Amino acid sequence: MTEKWFEIRDLHVQLESGREILKGLNLSIGAGEIHAIMGPNGSGKSTLAYTLMGHPGYVVTGGEVLFKGQNILELEPDERNRAGVFLAFQYPVAIPGVTVANFLRTALNARIKAEAAAQNGGITPSTVKGMPIPEFRKRLREAMAVLKVDDSFAGRYLNDGFSGGEKKRAEILQMAMLKPELAVLDETDSGLDIDALRIVSEGVMTLHERNPQMGVLVITHYQRLLNYIKPQFVHVLIDGRIVESGGPGLALELETRGYDWLREPEAGQ
Repeated sequence: MTEKWFEIRDLHVQLESGREILKGLNLSIGAGEIHAIMGPNGSGKSTLAYTLMGHPGYVVTGGEVLFKGQNILELEPDERNRAGVFLAFQYPVAIPGVTVANFLRTALNARIKAEAAAQNGGITPSTVKGMPIPEFRKRLREAMAVLKVDDSFAGRYLNDGFSGGEKKRAEILQMAMLKPELAVLDETDSGLDIDALRIVSEGVMTLHERNPQMGVLVITHYQRLLNYIKPQFVHVLIDGRIVESGGPGLALELETRGYDWLREPEAGQ
């Protein structure tokens, strides 16, 4: 049996207003596995994604999230990233004035310096300068070639004026450079036409093939994304809980039957 090195146990999350969104969610993922979470609007899918990365607008009131035995809920967002968790946003933010290349190099250098500090009692050694520019450029060119991204992409301002497909490709390029152990994709198919969906999905699968130990959690409304990013496991999230789990066939069943057959009947019915 594959070791479940990522586990969500009885997770309860509410908004700052006090409204509970996740109501005892449980999920386990093994290294290298691809899981998909599907569910209707308002079921808690994006809440789960943001909670995993430590968004301050979501308050954890119970449960734990274990990654390689460590409860990442105790970590700051940047610490979760350094631990190997990556989130691809549904709506990536534009950063005018900051090129894709500068953003990626800054992110990589921040990780390098933080890791060095963690090994040196919280102080970054003066000898640690970050990744040399020639090495960074080499890695960036390699990642862009793998993802079939034009070289001009690196010089553009991050997500500024990008199409929906370009924004999502920028997210996958970040994933390629940061090399996470667990990638969470929050409705990556949102806003994409069929060609952009295929290109972005192929990028995700290429990264998984190059790093087969990377776990992937795909959050989506629709089965169409799963034609390209092929999960071994599909879970249905309704009203803050996983109510059904199965293989890839479950996604096809949802496409045909919708979600109503999985909702709990009203009291007295």
